[in-house]
Amino acid sequence: MPPAPVTLVLASASPARAATLRAAGVEPLVVVSTVDEEAAVADASLRHGRLQPADVALLLARAKAEEVASRLETSALVLGCDSVLEIDGEAHGKPADAAEAVARWRRMRGRSGVLHTGHWLVDERRAGNGATLGVSASTRVDFARLSDDEVEAYVATGEPLRVAGAFTLDGLGGAFVTAIEGDPHNVVGLSLPLLRELLLRVGVGWFEVAGSARSA
Repeated sequence: MPPAPVTLVLASASPARAATLRAAGVEPLVVVSTVDEEAAVADASLRHGRLQPADVALLLARAKAEEVASRLETSALVLGCDSVLEIDGEAHGKPADAAEAVARWRRMRGRSGVLHTGHWLVDERRAGNGATLGVSASTRVDFARLSDDEVEAYVATGEPLRVAGAFTLDGLGGAFVTAIEGDPHNVVGLSLPLLRELLLRVGVGWFEVAGSARSA
């Protein structure tokens, strides 16, 4: 007998994360968090000092997952994710405006950065143990040497304003990524191998959330 399916709640508004899950056979229930990200980072920095970029991603992933879990009324696992791009030791999320996106790309072009994605899982199943755990994954990204005209044309599409790091791997920005070292799904915003490991740590097999278990 196949295992009973487990509902996975994605505490993120990211279409790319939802699409990554769906392509892997997981149909998430999307519940967007109401976390004030700037306030959360400022509060943590005040209490703990300067945060490393990977810590920022994990902090926000946890905040999103636990906020959604706190108002969830169904038996499910809740996954929060957050991504930041590290350049010169600094964490960069979504650009505030087009001018910031242009400046960011002029700094990034021809260089490498590290995309950190925090993953946090909260076990809100009725038969679960209430576990809350997470980890960050990191992938090195090499960027092409864009001309000023290419930078401005790319920013004009609006895509860089909607994503952490001001680029995509699975969209228009993919033409400007020359190489990666690590999990490509992590660059899109959700590492499937890492999610599988987190699921196993709360006693849930991959096919309890993925499509083959549901269709069996």
